[in-house]
Order: sequence, then C-alpha cells, then structure tokens
Amino acid sequence: MDMLIFEVGIAVALITLTGLISARLRFSVIPFYILIGMAVGPHAPQIGIVDLRFIESSEFIEFMGRLGILFLLFYLGLEFSVSRLMKSGKAILTGGMFYVGLNFASGLLLGWFMELPLKETLVVCGIMTSSSTAIVAKVLVDLKRTANPETEIIMGMIMFDDLFIAIHISILTGLVLSGATSFLSVLLVSLSALLFIVLFLIIGRKCIKYIDKALNIKSSELFLLTVMTLLFLVAGFSETLHVAEAIGALMMGLVLGESRHASRIEHQIMPFKDFFGAIFFFSFGLTIEPSTLGGAVGMTVIAVILTIASNYGAGMIAGRLSGMTPKASLNVGFTLVSRGEFSIIMANIGKAGGLMASIQSFAVLYVLILAVLGPILTKESPWIYSQYARLRKRMRGKETG
Repeated sequence: MDMLIFEVGIAVALITLTGLISARLRFSVIPFYILIGMAVGPHAPQIGIVDLRFIESSEFIEFMGRLGILFLLFYLGLEFSVSRLMKSGKAILTGGMFYVGLNFASGLLLGWFMELPLKETLVVCGIMTSSSTAIVAKVLVDLKRTANPETEIIMGMIMFDDLFIAIHISILTGLVLSGATSFLSVLLVSLSALLFIVLFLIIGRKCIKYIDKALNIKSSELFLLTVMTLLFLVAGFSETLHVAEAIGALMMGLVLGESRHASRIEHQIMPFKDFFGAIFFFSFGLTIEPSTLGGAVGMTVIAVILTIASNYGAGMIAGRLSGMTPKASLNVGFTLVSRGEFSIIMANIGKAGGLMASIQSFAVLYVLILAVLGPILTKESPWIYSQYARLRKRMRGKETG
C-alpha cells in the first residue's frame, strides 16, 4: 500500500508538535526540529500503520528539505542589502571582518589539531563561521532588545557574515562537488562561480526596472508563479555552473530585494519559508544515526570553546570601535554565538561531496549545543558581565591591599 502521503503527514505532525513544545519553552525551534528527526528514521519502530522509519517517504522529505534551503536563502536575500551594509559604518565592517576572521581561524586551528584533510577543514571553517540569522533575530525580538544601540551593530555584523558565507559556499561547492582535483582546476571552477555571482548581481540590478514591470501583476496567483519561476530557474541554472543552488536562490533574493515589489514577495514567500524550512531541519536530523555522535564529542567541545572565545573577542573589538560600553560589547559577541541553518548547509555540502561522515556528526552536536547555549548567553549576558566586573574589582582590591 502506498503510504507516502500518510508518512509525510506523520512527519509534519511531529514537526508541529515539537514546534509547539519549543514555543512553550521559549527556546529556538531549530534544535527541536533536528532532534525529532534524529529520534525517528531507520532505527525507529513501526507502530501499526505508523511507520516512524519513513522508508517510503525519506527521499521525498529530503527533496522538500532542499526546497527549504532555497526558500530560506531566497528570503534572506530579500531582507539583505549590500548597499545598506556599506553605509553602516566602519565599526560594522571592521567588526564583521574580525568576527569572520577569528571564527574562520578557529576552524583552521581545529582542523589542524584534529588532523583533518583540506576539504574537511574548509567545511568545518564554514560551519564554525556562520552565525544563525534566524535564531539571532528571534532572540532579539523575544528579549525586546531590537531598540538597543548595539542591535544595529549585531545585525550589521551578521549581514557581513552572511555575505562572506555566501562566497565561501560558492568556493566550497567548486572544491568539493565539481570533481576538480588539481589546484588550477579548483581555482578555475571557484573563480568562474564567483564571476557568475558578480555578473548576475550587476546585471540583475541593471535590469530591476524591467523586473518591476514584469511583476506588475494584479493576480496573486500569477504573481507568485512568476516569482517561483525566477527562483527555481536561477537556482537550478546556478548548479550547472558549480554554484550551489542555495546561492542561486540567495542571488535571486538579493536582486528582487531591490524591487518595489519586495514587501509583496516577502509576504507571499514567508509561509513557504516557514513550512519547508522546518522540514529542512527535520530532514537533516533524519540522516543522522544517534549512535554515531559519540565520536564527535571531543571535537565539538573544543569547537564550542573556540567559538565562544572568538565571538567574545569580535564583540569587544566591534564595541570598542563603535564607542559602546564593555557590557554592550559583551552582548554583541554572545548574541552572535548561535549556529543553525548555514552550518547545516555546509555539512550537507560535505555529505554530497562524500567527505568524512564524522563531519555530519560534528555539525549536529555543534549546532545543537550552540543553538541552545547561544540564546542563554544572550539572555544572561548582563548577569555574566556583572559577575565579571565584580571579580575584576575584587582582584584589583587585592592588588592595592
């Protein structure tokens, strides 16, 4: 009996249930989606007609997860503005560069310490450098910190990080997925991918007035179909040039973000982003065998410590450059600790390229820990700073005494 639709219904029910639980607990929903995906799958039981192994539907759920990546990146592009980033000031650009540099260096250090091959090391660098825009934005809203003076710095730095990660994904795709072996061939593939991205953005911005005219459609149905056509054609075509489909979706979002129809596009795309995005995290969890996670614990603990230290340093530098107090600077660094969607995309690139399976396990534990720890550090950053200040004052008292 064909159970495909029923199994998909079970998957959506599980996702919905975990979403309700996370909302009740006021925690980021991303780790919950991953955990419920890990809890079911091939190792799970079959209870009557409820087959938690998802044998018939696994490929279909994986495909819907791919759509989730496209919608997540497309939506991010709609909200991203390179021109706004360039106008945001020296503190954001410099702080963003320090943030990316320190976290990327942490990935290189971890790869060297764990004696990972070059491709695996670069994937780990991407996993450790990419903060979660979704979690950070949600935490700022939940804690009612959107009006805080440091929030503009935080969002500017995360925009800079997203821009870097987009470039890193394009290079990584050329290195891992193209089949290129020599340094020259890898360089050519990566440069061609970057050239395509730059040309697409330049031509797209030049053609935005024609796109606006084409999107001047009254019918919501035809408007949505037109946007979907652009999204899937660009994402699909980018893959033929060894540019990840997710980056094609991001580029299309960046172009349409300059359109006068941008808010209408966001409104119509958001339900697809939320639905397929949830399935993306669930499908990622489905691919993980919980028994394999133990081997990645040591590597993950080191990575978490390096990430918190790097974020602390980047936050302090950005805060000092913008004239913020040490307390606000600490909040900047801790708010950016969370990891999520981009880290998982990086891990999926490694999986598609046949890299070490331990990278997947590492990505799961790393994202789960920081997706939970990040919001806690953000919420408690004032208390952490007060304890630090008290300790420092006590130490100074002992020195003078």
